[in-house]
Amino acid sequence: MGLKPRMIQQYMRILKGIAASSGIGIGKAFLYIHEKLIVPHSEIEASQVDAEKSRYLHALEVVAGDLQVIGGGAFSNDQHKILETHLLMLQDPEFKHEVVNTISNEHKCAEWAVENVLTGLITILEQAPDPVLRERSADLYDIGWRVIRSMMGKLRPRLSAIHDEVVLVADTLLPSEALSLDPRNIKAIALNGGGRTSHVAILARALQIPTVVGLGSITDKVSTGDEIIVDGNHGEVAVRPSSASTSKMRLRYERWVAHEKELQELTALDAVTTDGHRVELKANMETLEELDSVLSHGASGVGLYRSEFLFLKPGGASEDEQFNAYRAVIERMRDVGTVTIRTIDVGGDKVIPGMDGFGEENPILGWRAVRFCLSRKDIFKIQLRAMLRASAYGKLKIMFPMISGIEELENVLLVLEQVKEECRKTQVPFDEEIKIGTMIEVPSAALCADIIARKTDFFSIGTNDLIQYTIAVDRGNEKIAYLYQPFHPGVLRLIKMIVEKGHEAGIPVGMCGEMAGDPLSSVLLLGLGLDEFSMSPQSLLEIKNIIRGVSFSDAQELAAKVMEMDSYVKINTYVREWMHDRFDNYAAG
Repeated sequence: MGLKPRMIQQYMRILKGIAASSGIGIGKAFLYIHEKLIVPHSEIEASQVDAEKSRYLHALEVVAGDLQVIGGGAFSNDQHKILETHLLMLQDPEFKHEVVNTISNEHKCAEWAVENVLTGLITILEQAPDPVLRERSADLYDIGWRVIRSMMGKLRPRLSAIHDEVVLVADTLLPSEALSLDPRNIKAIALNGGGRTSHVAILARALQIPTVVGLGSITDKVSTGDEIIVDGNHGEVAVRPSSASTSKMRLRYERWVAHEKELQELTALDAVTTDGHRVELKANMETLEELDSVLSHGASGVGLYRSEFLFLKPGGASEDEQFNAYRAVIERMRDVGTVTIRTIDVGGDKVIPGMDGFGEENPILGWRAVRFCLSRKDIFKIQLRAMLRASAYGKLKIMFPMISGIEELENVLLVLEQVKEECRKTQVPFDEEIKIGTMIEVPSAALCADIIARKTDFFSIGTNDLIQYTIAVDRGNEKIAYLYQPFHPGVLRLIKMIVEKGHEAGIPVGMCGEMAGDPLSSVLLLGLGLDEFSMSPQSLLEIKNIIRGVSFSDAQELAAKVMEMDSYVKINTYVREWMHDRFDNYAAG
């Protein structure tokens, strides 16, 4: 005899999802499920066409007004970018043209026309090989259904109207809804679907709301008012926890809060091992708004400034706009450390609006990074000139991405020398001793590291692409995502080779990929001889704490042991156990 639903509700459940925003939130659940609208599929007479067009165009104006009201809040740069993206989608002439044509030629009512065009575009995005494009389908869905709801007079309750402290549990959360959240009242978020790269996850991190996504069907297991605990550090959610589980989770929460406070005490300290070996801990950044976080988390410099984000707005970025952005970062960091700016890395999942040529079947292996720069020297030279001008105001390094061999490096260095000569002739001041580095993120570059090291001042290992290219695995493909393993022996051997060849040539070797900010990788990378770790600001103090808690000799022994192992499973297990024995935060197994 099966249990009745009400009886099932009494039992605790522990659900496992994807950790999207760190922290732990505890509170009463607020269930938010999107009503499924039935869109009218009404055919219209020729005489009604103009009226339907007017209804559609009026709805666009209403939704644009709503978005602008939301945009009046005190938002971060990332949040404003998402609002701008939605407004651009709303104003997209091709989308508008398709809807109007559907109304005119197929005599469909306005709601049906929008649904028809929207479904077709979302299908295309969801089938895209690039995970970032697939995630953007949520933004298009958000905008399209806002327009449909406006025409149908079906307005959703505003999440901004929540005035109690709650844990938000939802089937999904549209980006425009996430923008309206008040982090003072939303203690945590738990969602049925979603991934770490979605706009909702980005917004949750910006708002510092603990979030777990990809929980499957949590909305079927929760009722409004249920006690719920969301652990955004481990990707776990406890629904109606037992007293023992509540005590355990609350203890975990208290320990996490205490640990965060302890980490803050390390802000002004150096990253030095117990036996005196020092490494540099630097920050990755994209926008000027991140500088406060970079400084407050004790970075010793900027190891990766992703310059392409200046170009990903309509119209791109002029030389003066780039110069002003670079100068602002360099001057702010003048008393802290060097700023390393990566030259424009577009292509793949980053496309300059309005520029043709990016429609490739396999963009990750296509026209991107230095390949794009060398074929568009007009854009490349303007950027290099802006960087050189900025170098007169502080400590700046220039780094070239996705170099596959010595020929590409020599070609970009030739262009740089041409720009330097132009600056000399026009008496534009710049740092004549400016350091030039190479990202090593292509296996061919790793294998030729000794050759490339002769013509560069430093290396920075980009593990995101290096792992993907080395193992031949698309991280966005769920069928093979399990193969994306930073501890794969092939990846670790390449990292070891890059470090050794760099040191033999007398140049420092850093890392700016996600692996650099992974606590489980930190001691192993230290033992392999890495000189510089560059990561998101939020990871800096945790990595500093680990490095200050071990000796360099122990790290070298760990690395030597790991390099004898023949599988990522053995390596992963061994490293976890090693970390568990020395640090409370890392569970073995």
